[in-house]
Amino acid sequence: MAMIKGFLQLALLIALISLMVGLGNKYGYLEKEGLIAGFEQLKEKLGVWAIPAYVGAHTLTLSLCLPYAVFFEAGASLLFGFVPGVVCVFTAKLLGASLSFWIGRLVFRSSKSAMDWAQSNRYFNILVRGVEKDGWRFVLLARFSPLPSYVINYALAATQVSFFVDFLLPTVIGCLPMILQNTSIGSLAGLALGPGADSGKSSMFSYLFPMLGIGSSILISFRIKKYSSGFVMAEEELKKKE
Repeated sequence: MAMIKGFLQLALLIALISLMVGLGNKYGYLEKEGLIAGFEQLKEKLGVWAIPAYVGAHTLTLSLCLPYAVFFEAGASLLFGFVPGVVCVFTAKLLGASLSFWIGRLVFRSSKSAMDWAQSNRYFNILVRGVEKDGWRFVLLARFSPLPSYVINYALAATQVSFFVDFLLPTVIGCLPMILQNTSIGSLAGLALGPGADSGKSSMFSYLFPMLGIGSSILISFRIKKYSSGFVMAEEELKKKE
């Protein structure tokens, strides 16, 4: 269900960007050069603090579970370019994940009611069994899934995973496909709005990394769905035996 929701959100966002660009081209109320210049002016206004300000703000949105991650990550490529944007988002993801993990661990270890609530959740129990069985491998697959990163961060904080080996290392590897996917949205919008879009000089190579991010996220999402369904089947068989 989460995978379907994630795909729908992605499709809706891409469709919205395409609609805005299309209507702007047709009716002239969206000036391409003006929009790009607006992002450039914002970056110049912040100066050397542009990247630290972005990383700090995005770290807070992730750790506070605010629903703006996709927009922050799409905007990064418009502000800084695709590759620098990926680096900025990657840094914020690691900082946000680490902060969320330690906040969650503090809450779950200091509040019995919070831990009891988590343990009563069916999906949390599936997560715990997955971590117990495969450790960092399960965490890596969870990172590849379209589940919101803050859900994974706080859920894993309630388990017994170690921070560096079982949490941080899989996060470093596993967050890249979703980062590529989200920053690619802004990158594709930038290509559509850029001057090369009218002249036809934009090459297919410009779309390679964005489409790779989207494609890898879709393929890996099917893999995590198959993996998690195995735990659901095992749980149902266990209930039948009882």
